[in-house]
Amino acid sequence: MNKVMLIGNLARDPEITTTNSGVSVCRFSIAVPRRFAGADGANQADFFNIVVWRGLAENCHKFLKKGSKCAISGRIQNSSYEASDGTKRYTTEIVADDVEFLGTKPNDGELSKTNLQGSETAELEPIDDDSLPF
Repeated sequence: MNKVMLIGNLARDPEITTTNSGVSVCRFSIAVPRRFAGADGANQADFFNIVVWRGLAENCHKFLKKGSKCAISGRIQNSSYEASDGTKRYTTEIVADDVEFLGTKPNDGELSKTNLQGSETAELEPIDDDSLPF
């Protein structure tokens, strides 16, 4: 089983590109704080590279920015490539299947008013208890 779940803040703004076949791919990094401080007492974090595909990639690029808090669910993917100097390089990234937008930076209410599909969220109206079917 290859499953990972992370909650953290974006360390940089998301970058979106498209493949030759027109599929959107978004890349960003998140910082996940460690539970314990380092030997010097400073807070520490681990940084993870995230890859998101298709419609979710477009939503991440549209609604997330550096500092945004999100939850990632996906899988770990290792790959390698040969660098221009002939050495073999290895990469590890999280391929996200699901991204939950958990909050925004202060003074940015756009995300809280808009859902993942980009439409305005409806205001809830009070319901009279007598009109409930149960």
